[in-house]
Amino acid sequence: MSEPSQKRFVIVGGGTAGWLAAMLIQDALKRQNFKARVTVVESSKIPTVGVGEGTTAVFRQMLKHFGFDEFEFLRETDAAFKLGIRHKEWRRKGHNYYGPIDDPHLVVEPSIERPQSYLDIFAVAAGRPVTQAHLFEYLLEQKKSPYARKADGSFIPVGPYHHAFHFDQSLVGKYFAKKSKGVEILDAQVIGAQKNSQTGNIEALLTDDGQSIEGDFFVDCTGFRRSLIAKEMGAKWISYAHNWPINRAMPFWVDLKEGEEVGPYTLAWARNAGWMWGIPTQKRIGYGYVYSDQFLSPDAAQAEIEAALGHKIEPRNDIKLDVGRLENAWVGNCIAFGLSSSFLEPLESTSIHGTIVQLMVFTNFHLKNPTEISDESRTTYNAFVARQVDEFRNFINMHYVTERDDTPFWRHVAKNCIRPETKERLALWQTKMPDYEDFVPLPGRFAHVEQTLHYPVLDGLGLLNQKVARDYMEARPGLTEKARAAADSLTAEYRAAAPHALGHREFLQSL
Repeated sequence: MSEPSQKRFVIVGGGTAGWLAAMLIQDALKRQNFKARVTVVESSKIPTVGVGEGTTAVFRQMLKHFGFDEFEFLRETDAAFKLGIRHKEWRRKGHNYYGPIDDPHLVVEPSIERPQSYLDIFAVAAGRPVTQAHLFEYLLEQKKSPYARKADGSFIPVGPYHHAFHFDQSLVGKYFAKKSKGVEILDAQVIGAQKNSQTGNIEALLTDDGQSIEGDFFVDCTGFRRSLIAKEMGAKWISYAHNWPINRAMPFWVDLKEGEEVGPYTLAWARNAGWMWGIPTQKRIGYGYVYSDQFLSPDAAQAEIEAALGHKIEPRNDIKLDVGRLENAWVGNCIAFGLSSSFLEPLESTSIHGTIVQLMVFTNFHLKNPTEISDESRTTYNAFVARQVDEFRNFINMHYVTERDDTPFWRHVAKNCIRPETKERLALWQTKMPDYEDFVPLPGRFAHVEQTLHYPVLDGLGLLNQKVARDYMEARPGLTEKARAAADSLTAEYRAAAPHALGHREFLQSL
């Protein structure tokens, strides 16, 4: 039982988002020396959603913050490494490119002028792929892990960069639950709430077994149900669906074959009426076809997948999608994270990344005694989340600016689905190279979709201007020589290092 003076933070919904919220909120409360009880209410009756999930490097940084053993995490969650994205046939049929998540600018001397992606600009000017100086490019191509084995049998990182993971979210939720010491867990299904008639704040949750769970601050991690933030607090949904390219998803699993290598990447394969994801874990690959039912029926979508893979599949579901976000992710004493807060197609692993960053901003700048939280704090936080998700949306939309016009879907996308913000930014980048000044940093300079992530996509799709890149380099005496020396050195080093890395599946089996 909590002490009368203790405030109670109640998180509804387990899974990845719920347990991330529990861990990060509890950690922040301890750092503030604020006595409070953190409770997770999750129902064993409600199944998890989806088939596999991908993260960004922020997830690994979070594991390290909590002191979790990475190899233990891999063993207990059937997780695999993610070093980037393999974009298959997006620019045109037969054309593929990788989006590695390492940034070589972290290990070279910065540009004298200001922090800048000068290696990327040099590559464009020289007619080289921007990924050539990336270690992860070679590991991706060779399906390698980010570790080599030393003579004594122990593992050593091949390079200095953070990697990411693929995993089954139900197993990760269980892992975090086991690791979350001091968090109270209640197995119950929330069916309603008791609210204060004057403030409109939630005072207690009502469950299907007749319990009343009192609290001072409530966190909605109930996914698409949005049981608290929408149903109880009335938060409005802002849909991006108008002229969004896709509106359905058909997820399914495929078991890995004996001896089959595991790609350390998320597959994003552009198809006739959308695209197909592939997210490998240690034993199987979670696939899904994200498509538009304006151009394809569910039966036709399944037939197209089976023809592409060469075998029958068993769809786990066929889900109607409504991409968008809440107008306000924080209303009164209730805040939403994960799918309760926003949903975008899983093209750039924005879901878990966005959840972690939102929690970091909330816990670092807004978390305090619930009775002391101001309207101004809520307004500031809500504006941050809105901007973050809108910018995720714009980044994802940019992937659809392609040369493809081989199906009615792709012709429709080119004509009707490229957003004004995307067109404006691409027009700007025909006159100047993408620059850190083109992006407004998040509070605390937490990780966001800035120029580092844009360059591989823009280059892979052929959307950068070589003349503009050359003009940039020529206008800065000595920068071309500096960039060439750094790029050549890194390229040679990484090409030599990659063959020494363990194969991805070999590493996973060695655990």
